[in-house]
Amino acid sequence: MQRGMLDAAIGFRKLRTNHAQVVHKLGLDIVSGTFKTGDILPGDAELMERLKVSRTVLREAMKTLTAKGMISPKARIGTRVTERESWNMFDSEVLLWHFEAGVSDEFLLHLYDIRQAFEPYGAGLAAIRAKDTDITKLAAYANEMGNTAYSKEKRALADMNFHVLITEMSGNPFMRTVGSLIKAALVGIFRMSNPDTDPNEISDVSASHLRLVEAFRLRDEAAARREMERLIENGRQQVLEFTARNTPR
Repeated sequence: MQRGMLDAAIGFRKLRTNHAQVVHKLGLDIVSGTFKTGDILPGDAELMERLKVSRTVLREAMKTLTAKGMISPKARIGTRVTERESWNMFDSEVLLWHFEAGVSDEFLLHLYDIRQAFEPYGAGLAAIRAKDTDITKLAAYANEMGNTAYSKEKRALADMNFHVLITEMSGNPFMRTVGSLIKAALVGIFRMSNPDTDPNEISDVSASHLRLVEAFRLRDEAAARREMERLIENGRQQVLEFTARNTPR
């Protein structure tokens, strides 16, 4: 399945440059446990040989991973893989590396917990502050989710745009930052699961999002919060059901 549309939407790093390839390779190796927390990474010379890159490229990649909280260089000791608690889980690449390495039900539950912590409140703010033009855009996205003529990826993109727009409608700059987490989470979930193909189920997804749009039209803060809570909980149950069906017994 092509992922270009979704990757472009979240600004995911293209693996066209040596720098991007090294960041991806080392980041994924850390997340997957090839390099475990507390490990000292191989020295520059060994990594340069393994990855077939220059010292400049390697050092720039190391700076990127340091900024994500995943490694910590120490003079005369080496570069240590930090504890997971130090990793920036709001970073879209870090989150998507987890999906690429394989995530547990526990990880998914944590992800939906954080969405429940932020998005319903953001929806309440958006119900008060949204412009009419924003609500019109939301309705268009919700209708795109129910368009069976669209590809799965295009419907997933509409879903992502719907939720991210609500964070922007809230008018809160911190909620906009949460939007980056929501983008990566929805893309990761889309990649690991199989979005609905049954026309009735596709219609139900659209209808549930349109109920939230109606709460915005009515400027009903409490209803907007409730509908968002239901959307996230429904998504949680669908993903857990998918993983249960596809986990070897």
